[in-house]
Formats: sequence, C-alpha cells, structure tokens
Amino acid sequence: MTALGAVARVLFLHAHPDDETLATGALIADLVNRGVTVGVVTATRGEQGETTDPALAADLVTLRERELAGALAVLGVEHHGFLGEPPARAVGRPPRRYTDSGMAWVTPELAGPGPQAGPEALTAASVAEAADDLVSYATWFGAEVLVSYDRFGGYGHPDHVACHHIAVLAAEQAGIGFVEIVSRQPGGPGPLDRYRELVAEALASYRSQLRVDGSDVVHVGGQRHPIPTAVELRRLS
Repeated sequence: MTALGAVARVLFLHAHPDDETLATGALIADLVNRGVTVGVVTATRGEQGETTDPALAADLVTLRERELAGALAVLGVEHHGFLGEPPARAVGRPPRRYTDSGMAWVTPELAGPGPQAGPEALTAASVAEAADDLVSYATWFGAEVLVSYDRFGGYGHPDHVACHHIAVLAAEQAGIGFVEIVSRQPGGPGPLDRYRELVAEALASYRSQLRVDGSDVVHVGGQRHPIPTAVELRRLS
C-alpha cells in the first residue's frame, strides 16, 4: 500500500455503515495488523437503506449503529465518529445529523441520485461545513492522511460522491495527505486476500443489509460478488 507510505495514523471517511468494510475492510485490517492507528468517520447512519427483513426497519438507525460498532470491533478500529457530532463537529457549532441521501439504481451495479433526499441529507449540506466537521475530527485524532472515495464514489452513490468532495477540502484545510479509493466493479481476491475471513466476519455484522454466503456477499438488492479484498488506492496530495 505505497499510496499510504509510512504513516502512523490513518483516517477514513465513509458514507454509511457497511461501506468501511465493503470498500476498505481488508485494507483497514492490514493497517491495524501493521500497527497503524486507524480512525473511521461515518457521514450518515444509512437511514435510507433497504433491509433484508422488513421487520428490521422499525428501528433501523439504532440497528445500523450497532452493526457498525460490531464490524469496527472485528476490524480492530478503536476510533470512530459520526460526522456532525463532536469531535467530528466544528468547534462552536451545535451538533447536527447528516442523513442518508438515498439513491436509485441506474444499472444493476451503478447508482445515481434518488428522490428520497431531504433537507438534512448529506448531499444537501454545505461541503464547506461538512469539511470543517471532518477537519475537527482529523485534528483531534491526529490524522496524517485521509482516505475516502474518488469522484465517482465507487458505484455512483450520491453520498459517496459528496464524501469525496468533503474529504478533498478537509485534507487541504488540515494540511494532510488525501488518498482516494479508486472506483472499480466489486471484486474478490486481491493482495489482501489473507484477510478474507476477517472481512467476512465483519460483514456478517450487517444482517440488515446483506448476507455472507460462502465466499460471496449477497446484498439486499440481490447483487452478489466475492468478498472484497482488493483495494486500489491513488494518492492525490
């Protein structure tokens, strides 16, 4: 992972619970295994997510928070915050909650904007305000580099794209490096395949969103792909 170099503290910005494991679970596990201190900031609680069982939708926010905590524990992440809540909130501003903007499938594997976004949605927020919040956490955490999506947002989810712009600005303001996760179709084995079973265990925390079937992950929408252990990074600053 030469894009990260010899850093001691790495901060990830992800859009929803489960994104940290699906997009970077193997990378996070590898960093932790190498003694790097990893922090994760989650922008929203995935309020618009579909569920594997309609009965789970009754208290989805609490459930997704609990699922996220379980996955982070498996991956070895001890530092987590939700964007908009201290210490991931700019000093002097009252806490706020950025909510899931929702999406619509353009193709079976590509997402685009959906009709669900409300006034508190991440995509409706000022990029400058959200970046200030991320800077606050990065400073508190002592981040040396910030990792988030590229401008395509992995598979096009509007919240992922928003996170890219937020992270780029925050890294610039904090004076730290920015490394982007290169968008690609969901893949399986990669250089970090030795962490596949650990990633599978972390993914199993997200019973409201997916299921692990052997060496595959099956999403609530029916999309199936191998448990991802390949992560391509590109350093922009």
